[in-house]
Amino acid sequence: MPSTAAAFFDVDETLVRVKSMFHFLDFYLNRRGEPEGTYDRLVGELRAAAEQGAPRQEINRAYYRLYTGESAEKLAAAGEAWFEQTVEQRLFVPETVAALAEHRAKGDVTVLVSGSFFACLDPIAAQLRADWAFGTRPVIRSGRLTGEVVTPVIGETKGRVARAAAAVRGLDLTRSSAYGDHASDLSLLCAVGDPVVVGEDPVLAAHAELAGWRRLRLAEPVSASL
Repeated sequence: MPSTAAAFFDVDETLVRVKSMFHFLDFYLNRRGEPEGTYDRLVGELRAAAEQGAPRQEINRAYYRLYTGESAEKLAAAGEAWFEQTVEQRLFVPETVAALAEHRAKGDVTVLVSGSFFACLDPIAAQLRADWAFGTRPVIRSGRLTGEVVTPVIGETKGRVARAAAAVRGLDLTRSSAYGDHASDLSLLCAVGDPVVVGEDPVLAAHAELAGWRRLRLAEPVSASL
């Protein structure tokens, strides 16, 4: 009988050591032959917006506008190339990858939930043999990205994704787990009966202390970035 429990995982700095969207962007701009300094300029603009208080959802949308007119097929191929190069550089966080493998061995449905997109998520999900991967979905017309997205999978949306996945697959969220490293993962963690705080985020640590949530401390801290 199929399991009715699931394990939901944030991706960036939970399962992988990097912010996949930005790590991939750097790779892609170099692959496309952009002038030196292009990445720093584009990311600097996004970072400045974040520092001025722009919501994470808007930063997410602004990021995907950088791909306006790009071929979805070429982005997918670049994602595979990015992964092949990056996986050799200790991409994965061993503690959370081991936790995912344990859930998979028990028969739990394994689900990745991320603000990143198919170029990064598809090869990561394939490597980890995850059952599902939900990311921010760029709008694609005639094979090219329009620069817009359907819904940024950020903040409260992550909890809604978990509830929607549970409804579709007949999952029992009270028996399910979720793993996240940042305060923006709070809605995902609150959606399940077994929330697990990865790392040392102070907001999540405070919730874990008050509610008795599990903690998964990392042997090697992952540095936070934009």
